[in-house]
Amino acid sequence: MFVTCIVDQFYPVVGESTVRVLRRLGVDVDFPSGQTCCGQPAFNSGFWADAKPVARRVLKMLRGDRYVVVPSGSCASMIRVFYPELFHDEPGPLAEARDLAPRVFELSEFIVDVLGVTDIAPYGDSAGAPESRKVTYHEACHLRRELGVTTQPRTLITSAPGVELVEAQQSDVCCGFGGSFSVRYPDISGAMLQDKIEQLSETGAERFVSCDSGCIMHIAGGMERQKVDMRPVHIAELLDEYLGQE
Repeated sequence: MFVTCIVDQFYPVVGESTVRVLRRLGVDVDFPSGQTCCGQPAFNSGFWADAKPVARRVLKMLRGDRYVVVPSGSCASMIRVFYPELFHDEPGPLAEARDLAPRVFELSEFIVDVLGVTDIAPYGDSAGAPESRKVTYHEACHLRRELGVTTQPRTLITSAPGVELVEAQQSDVCCGFGGSFSVRYPDISGAMLQDKIEQLSETGAERFVSCDSGCIMHIAGGMERQKVDMRPVHIAELLDEYLGQE
């Protein structure tokens, strides 16, 4: 498991839920304690020379034949898609990046495409399942556009007992976070965020689900300031809740 910086620093419960979910699905989870940032902030800001030492550390740490599961489409994209671009001029690290790439998966992608689990109900405790809830879903940009993951999260959400998924308008449109984008272009980011909050609110859902904690932080912050009564939840937390703890 590669946990990501935002999960480690702000949403550790997402990491804990990810481990519990994978274990309930029969996966032997290893958490390398020496992991750090994947280097994406520096890479996206154009500081490739600063991103490379961080990425080399990740490549070294993740050597082997194990799958790498990431509760974030953004960080999974960095390792799987952008490491080969970052090391395009270094044959050694480039070969390592290309070897690692096919083993890297975002959480929902891994559960559906690798484990072949499309229905979580048989793995959970139906007697302890929460009451029916209406949720909506926000697609993270890297998850959709770089990894091509669109149906897998929806498949898992709708398989949870008692969950009704209500699609929001433009669910595939950016929330305006974009990492450093929200800092560099706050006015544009704020306008995009406002559109997203309105579209999610129009669904009448009790919760909005996303696969990336960065999006959750951005949207939830805006909702809190505007006193919008909708609970943010990472897909790992949603699955954890319905699978139950052993």
